[in-house]
Amino acid sequence: MDPSNVVRRPLVTEKSTSLAEHRQYVFRVHPSASKHAIVHAIATMFHVEVEAVNVMNVRGKSRRFGRYSGPRPDWRKAIVTLRTGHKIDIVPGT
Repeated sequence: MDPSNVVRRPLVTEKSTSLAEHRQYVFRVHPSASKHAIVHAIATMFHVEVEAVNVMNVRGKSRRFGRYSGPRPDWRKAIVTLRTGHKIDIVPGT
């Protein structure tokens, strides 16, 4: 897989921002991406060394659109831990 197709976007939330202090970054990734593909994509895109990757599948929530209801799509989240001395600037100025 192409690295730009594996990593969809970074997730910037209050919790993910606090994890950045511990060299952990959270990304939304392709639903069929493996841990090895995520490590390769992060290392290629950001020029860092990855120590570990934790991956979880997130279920889509049920939503209403007027009188119609249906589920949002399921998605996959990856928490990437970097080696000591490496850093990713997801939010500029931090």
